[in-house]
Amino acid sequence: MPKKPSASRHRLRAFVLLALVAVAVLACLIVAPYRPAQLPVTVEVAPNQSLSTVAASLDRAGAVRSGTLFLLLAKVSGAASEIKAGDYRMIKPLSMLDWLAKLRKGEKSEYVVTIPEGFTFGQFRAMLQQHPALRHDTAGWSEKRILQKLGADGSHAEGLFFPDTYYFLKGASDLDVLKRAYDKMQSELERSWQIRAGDLPYQSPYEMLILASLVEKETGHVEDRPQIAGVFINRLRIGMRLQTDPAVMYGVSPDFRGPLNRRQLRADTPYNTYTRAGLPPTPIALPGRAALEAAANPGATKALYFVARGDGSSHFSETLDEHNSAVHEYILGKK
Repeated sequence: MPKKPSASRHRLRAFVLLALVAVAVLACLIVAPYRPAQLPVTVEVAPNQSLSTVAASLDRAGAVRSGTLFLLLAKVSGAASEIKAGDYRMIKPLSMLDWLAKLRKGEKSEYVVTIPEGFTFGQFRAMLQQHPALRHDTAGWSEKRILQKLGADGSHAEGLFFPDTYYFLKGASDLDVLKRAYDKMQSELERSWQIRAGDLPYQSPYEMLILASLVEKETGHVEDRPQIAGVFINRLRIGMRLQTDPAVMYGVSPDFRGPLNRRQLRADTPYNTYTRAGLPPTPIALPGRAALEAAANPGATKALYFVARGDGSSHFSETLDEHNSAVHEYILGKK
C-alpha cells in the first residue's frame, strides 16, 4: 500500500507553488506594460542622481507600478551604473524593463510649439514666454534687439516669422525658435517672390508680405484667399483705398479684436486703410503659405469688393451697388 505524502511534503509543495505564483506575478508586474492614469508622463533624471531617487521619481510621476519593485529590478539587473541623465517622456504604456532600457540609452524629449497662421508677433512671443520647457532669453527684449540678434534690419518684427510647428529640446532658448521661424519666413517669402505673377504693384518682397498678412486676416477660407488678394491688387492698381478692417484694428492695437466703432474707423493712423491709400507700413500678422501664395499669384477677378457671408466664405462684387446689396443680405440680414 503506497505511503501517503507526509505533512512536510505538503508544506514544501505549497511553498513551491506559492513561490512559482509569486515569481509569475512579479514577472507580470515587470514585463507587462503599465498605463498610468494620464499620458504623457515626464520624468527628469539629473546627472549623478542615485538609483533610489530615480525610482522615487518614476513612482511619484506614476510611470511605474511600484518604485520599490523598480529599484529592486534595477539593482538585480546591474543597471545602477548605466542610467543616464535626461528628460524622459512616456507617451504610451511601458513596462519596467522598457523603462530600464530607456534609462540606459538616455533620452532627450522633444517639446513642441505651434504658431497658428494669423497670429501677431506679440501672440507668438507670449506663447514662447509661457512655454515651461523653453529658456526665456529674450524676456524684456525690444523687437529691435531681437531682430538685431537675428541679423535682420528694422525695428518692427510683425510678419517676419513663419507660423508653423517647431520642435525643441527642454532648456532650448526661445531665441533659437525665433531664429528658425524667421529663417523659415525668409525662405517662404523668397520662394513666393520667385514664382509671383508679372505686373504686380509691389516694389519689394516686403510689400508682398504686407498684402499677404491682409489676406490672412480677412478670411479663414483658403479657397477665397486668391480672390481676396485679387480684389486688393485691383484696388491698388486704380488707387482705390483698401478699406480693410483688420488693418484698422491693428492700428488701434495689435491686441485689439474689435468690433470697431465709428470713431476708430475715422481716426487717422498709418494702418487706417479707410483714411490712407496704399498698403499699411508693415504686415499686421504672421501670414502662412496659402496667404503668401495668394499674394504672389492673385486670382483673376474684376471684383473690387467683398463681404463675409458668415460661414467663413466671402461674397465678391464688381460694383458698389452689388456690394451694398450683399452687405444688406449678409451683414444686416436684409434682402
